Amino acid sequence: MSSIFAFSVRALDCNIRVETACRDAYDMLVRYIFPPLPKSDSPLDPPQILVCVKKLQERFQISVDGAEVATACDVMDAVLASIKALDDVVIKRLSNLYAVHAGAVVLGGRALLIPGSSHAGKSSMVAELLRRGAIYLSDEYALIDEHGLVHPYPRPMLLRNGKPRQSPTLPEEFNACFAGGPVPIGWILNLEYEAGSVWSVQKVPQGEAVLILLKNTPHALAESPAMTTTFLQAVTKAGCYSGRRGDVIPAADQILKLVGAAI
Repeated sequence: MSSIFAFSVRALDCNIRVETACRDAYDMLVRYIFPPLPKSDSPLDPPQILVCVKKLQERFQISVDGAEVATACDVMDAVLASIKALDDVVIKRLSNLYAVHAGAVVLGGRALLIPGSSHAGKSSMVAELLRRGAIYLSDEYALIDEHGLVHPYPRPMLLRNGKPRQSPTLPEEFNACFAGGPVPIGWILNLEYEAGSVWSVQKVPQGEAVLILLKNTPHALAESPAMTTTFLQAVTKAGCYSGRRGDVIPAADQILKLVGAAI
């Protein structure tokens, strides 16, 4: 009978249990599932989310609470699928925070948000800012509370690095760290990537910034009417900008110039 390797972690008010019979998968899941949070061998009572990674012949099956959500051809793909599956279920369970699809880092004690959908270049932009001294909040979700503060979403970055497949990457690989707690928003940059483009960004009213946040949230406004008020609170003291950027390195230069003028 195969041994079951398992750990528990509490993330964003959810008790999560992860189980697998594959030792290699277990080692990588421990490393990359909510990396900065403490893990326990014992179940947290009661587990609210159960993730199982099973190896079936030459493939892996990933299930959440007994329902299959993905299959994968190797351990790395199984870990990536598990991270993304947890993204979906944890974000849906949020009760005191609103999520916005955004890359988010801390500069000068304030959060810089780069809203955008998946595959919009958020992760590469976040990674470049970490190389230059930023603190990591998230490459996928900015979590905003009722006071307008941004909380860390403690998952690894998912970077392609010029390859077709994403790889989980920790901030420490850029000599950076996870943020330790919530911070106020300092800047919101709505940046559209255009290959070969030069930096062309203009300041926009805070009302437009609220619309940008609403456009990039996975929550339905009709089900969360207080969200607009929360986002209004969040942008009260933020510099809000919209425009286009080119490649990551010159864009990071411009971002740090903009932020540096305000610190």
